[in-house]
Amino acid sequence: MYLIVIAWFYVTLMMALAEAASPQGSILGAVITFVLYGLLPMSILVYILGTPARKRRLKARREAEQRAWDAAQAAAAPSASLPDAGGHAPGAAEDAGIAAVRKEP
Repeated sequence: MYLIVIAWFYVTLMMALAEAASPQGSILGAVITFVLYGLLPMSILVYILGTPARKRRLKARREAEQRAWDAAQAAAAPSASLPDAGGHAPGAAEDAGIAAVRKEP
């Protein structure tokens, strides 16, 4: 892929130099030629052709983060997944005479 990009940049650079060196050409025309025929199309092509590699890197990073999180959870509290295995006493019951606070309809 990069060989195509380098070759196309060479071609557009030569086009821009020919534009700048010609009697009817200008430096501004050469810059516009290089940007519109070289940089813009090649940046779009590199972005599109690089999409599968970006997706693979993203997927690998997410899998690594998931494995690290799973390992941290397993090492932190192996009995935390069991109900009431914390060793603490249950909370006290609330007073039944106090009404719940809520919005008026």
